[in-house]
Amino acid sequence: MADSSPIRGPVVEADGISKRFRATVALRDARITVAPGESHALVGRNGAGKSTLVSILTGLQSADTGTLRFDGESAPPSGDTEAWRSKVACVYQRSTIIPGLSVAENLFLNRQSSSAVRPISWRQLRHRAGELLSEYGVEVDPAARAEDLTVEQRQFVEIARALSFGARFIILDEPTAKLDARGIERLFDRLRALQSQGVAFLFISHHLQEVYDLCRTVTVYRDARHIITAPVADLSHNALVEAMTGEQAQSAAPTWSAWSRKASGRTLLDIDGLTLPGVYQDFSLTARAGEVVGIAGATASGNVQLGETLAGLHRPQAGRITVADRSVATGKVPAALAAGIGFIPEDRHIQGLIPQRSVAENATLTVTDQLGPYGTVLPSRTRAFAQRMIADLDIKTPGPATPVSALSGGNQQKVVIARALSTRPHVLVAIRPTNGVDIKSKESLLGAIRQTADDGKTALIVSDELDDLRVCDRVLAMFHGRVVAEFDQGWSDEQLVAAMEGMAGTTDTKDSHGSQY
Repeated sequence: MADSSPIRGPVVEADGISKRFRATVALRDARITVAPGESHALVGRNGAGKSTLVSILTGLQSADTGTLRFDGESAPPSGDTEAWRSKVACVYQRSTIIPGLSVAENLFLNRQSSSAVRPISWRQLRHRAGELLSEYGVEVDPAARAEDLTVEQRQFVEIARALSFGARFIILDEPTAKLDARGIERLFDRLRALQSQGVAFLFISHHLQEVYDLCRTVTVYRDARHIITAPVADLSHNALVEAMTGEQAQSAAPTWSAWSRKASGRTLLDIDGLTLPGVYQDFSLTARAGEVVGIAGATASGNVQLGETLAGLHRPQAGRITVADRSVATGKVPAALAAGIGFIPEDRHIQGLIPQRSVAENATLTVTDQLGPYGTVLPSRTRAFAQRMIADLDIKTPGPATPVSALSGGNQQKVVIARALSTRPHVLVAIRPTNGVDIKSKESLLGAIRQTADDGKTALIVSDELDDLRVCDRVLAMFHGRVVAEFDQGWSDEQLVAAMEGMAGTTDTKDSHGSQY
């Protein structure tokens, strides 16, 4: 990447960093160095130590041992917020923008006026915000309410806010998790432009192709240790995966995707003419026992809202849903559960888990009526039920009483799957089930969904992640609320992406019957 800034030392240099939380070693002699204007990737499986390193780099935690320097100077003292903000900022996967405030207010929160006793000039505040956004090429109205911004725009605002404090080192934690292909492309273009101004990025992502698309250097952590730092161009995909997992990368696909299946069981899911105005229209699907069906689509395709409709979160204007020959009352979550629909939501943090509760409590939320007589919940039954789910899904946890917030992202997602399966549903609906988990956890999670279908159920995977969709027996591609193509196994990335982007008619894309879309 080009860097027009003066040649100088690293923007950040961490060496010999160790951190322990009681008996748990979170980091052991870890290190990382990022140069001015560099986009540097930090990758590793869940639990590798990435989050602990970020907390130390941003001053939220202090290392037990090691040194941390910014631009050649020692890190600010713990608690000196202003000093830390001038050195580093982190744009997290979960936005820190306050929805009810304007863009200008978010940019200058607690800095709206030059002094505490001076009244705020809202006109001047919007002018300052406009100048800041213009300086960094962010095309957002300073007066707009933050809740009306897209995910992409909120990220740009957070980056601009970080730069306004003087920081020239920004950590991006899974920044593409909720962006479609075009949004990712625009984000990367903006990041490259900022790099040319000397801004450095630490890019954390489980999407390894993005590392190759954006970054010059990659650092791999595994088991709380630094494993390797190397130019991205010098590492093959297999070598990168080997460094992350400590295992030789397999060139073959996972066994669950290695053969084609023809579902011959009875129809478990029948959707006829489902319509949610302005989102999706006239959606129909029949799925059988033993089948995994993918519903692919970009952000504006309506596929996520369709999956949520099946779970009772939206009431469609027209259409019907039938599960195992039983009509389902739409727009009612209890009705969907009672009809035999299990649901894995898109965001496990907001919709899927109660972080302060235990693994057992989270896994059994939908079956409390089975855990004791007369509406009571017996702790012994809760523990026993949870132990079975922990064993069945290989959830890595010290025990069922462990707070779910203490688990890695992949194991938290397994708890969400455990709860969805606890009711023994006929149909499992999973929305972006591997979002924010590492490559080995992805295989395990998708394997669990595949096994659900192999056990005689039906599974729907709603996603724009190609790796999620490879487990499917067939995939329906949606664009602007309509199904535009259907693929059996063996589809190419180019075919499916073209269909998801509304370009199916410009390729040789065909449906499973060979008809042209």
